Amino acid sequence: MKKFFLMLLGIAILAVFIGTTIFLYRKSQEAPVIYQTAKPFVTDIVRKTVATGKIVPRKEIAVKSRVPGVIEEVYVEAGQKIAKGDLIAKIELLPDLAFLSNAESELEKARINLANAKRDYERQKVLFGEKLISELDFNRFELQYRLAEEGVKASENNVALIRDGASKKSGKISNQVQATVSGVLLDVPVKEGGFVIQSNTFNEGTTIATIANMEDMIFEGRVDESEVGKLREGMPLELRVGAIGDPRFTAHLEYIAPKGFEDQGTIKFEIRAAVTLSADTFLRAGYSANADIVLEKRDQVLAINEANLITESNKTFVEVETGPQQFARREVVVGLSDGINIEIANGLNQNESIKQL
Repeated sequence: MKKFFLMLLGIAILAVFIGTTIFLYRKSQEAPVIYQTAKPFVTDIVRKTVATGKIVPRKEIAVKSRVPGVIEEVYVEAGQKIAKGDLIAKIELLPDLAFLSNAESELEKARINLANAKRDYERQKVLFGEKLISELDFNRFELQYRLAEEGVKASENNVALIRDGASKKSGKISNQVQATVSGVLLDVPVKEGGFVIQSNTFNEGTTIATIANMEDMIFEGRVDESEVGKLREGMPLELRVGAIGDPRFTAHLEYIAPKGFEDQGTIKFEIRAAVTLSADTFLRAGYSANADIVLEKRDQVLAINEANLITESNKTFVEVETGPQQFARREVVVGLSDGINIEIANGLNQNESIKQL
């Protein structure tokens, strides 16, 4: 009986050992790999580049002060539409005392000369009436009198311009700032009580207002040197304005800079494109925007996912299914790629299947 139990225990141990061995053997065997396949498809392939930039008015005019002084009153505010000649601000003049003193002195001299010329003229007029002098002599005194009158008027205008900012002769007021063009006021940086300096040959003067035509907008951007050689004037652009989202805007490239500049270690080139706006569209100056520029396009061509392409020694291959889970490598000729799909120009047809890599 004892032998029977020993024999039974031995058989059980042997069975456990054999079962464990079979389990470990099966576990060690790799499961067969099942490859997924894909078929070529017909699609449009577009290769494009993206230019970053902003939307700005084509013409932006800065209105400067023509006289020094203090802003007495501002009549407009940013965002307002304005016409050429409209009043923007009034400046309280701070005349140079030395210039004013000299001008007043010249005025007094002119008045003295006029009084003296008038006496001579009236005396000679009496003599001419009595036929005691010739007409030629009389005309000379009359000319001196008329010139003296003009001298007084010129001196008075000079004093008025320095002291009051207005000419008595023309009626023009130099301390009133008027719009030089029609458009929208982008900015009015001055405030009442602020000091301004005049525009002259030595400095550009204080900007009173900035005016732009908001119906004529352009996109100013930059592209990498690797792409600029493919750009041509007149190419269409699709603009995405971050602050608006949809809809997108169209534009046409009108300028490519002949000289690049370095930006973070790469060479960039400036571009400009005219933005097409509809009647009910308003774009604010300074909006950041991205422009999609179509460099190349293929319509309805045979293509595959570029991830399924094998590149070796400057040649391209795909693995074509020849039977169930059987594949053969085949060289193909590729065309345009958009970074996801790539055109198959030759070596594959639409009915064949390839291995997904």
